[in-house]
Amino acid sequence: MSAAIDRINPSALPDAGKIGYSQISIAPPGPLAFVSGQVAWRPDGAATPASLADQTAIVVDNLQGALDAILATTDDIVQMRIYMTELTDETQGIAMSEILKFLDGAQPSLTGIGVATLAAPDLQIEVEMVVKISG
Repeated sequence: MSAAIDRINPSALPDAGKIGYSQISIAPPGPLAFVSGQVAWRPDGAATPASLADQTAIVVDNLQGALDAILATTDDIVQMRIYMTELTDETQGIAMSEILKFLDGAQPSLTGIGVATLAAPDLQIEVEMVVKISG
């Protein structure tokens, strides 16, 4: 088993742990996997759903598939970046509800970024990860 990632929420910064992420993640030395942004595209090429909740569910499935491919778990995620079109409190709540379920208590460093568009006009969310892997 590889060494754990240290999660820190220093008192000089807002306590992100209360809402499900960490201000700082310190990964032990070793290989890191940089997972490309995952969107609501399925391996079978099925159509992208219109709703943000459905798109986020597919993104989460894709993220889990990436973790499985490198024999990692959500506890191994060092950082996540979430890109969303139409970023509002409401849409952020929809997406984060699914993402926090996926994380299952893991609290990687996390950044949310509002963007004008993603790789295709029907996409509303994209998530990339940096993951520590056993080496």
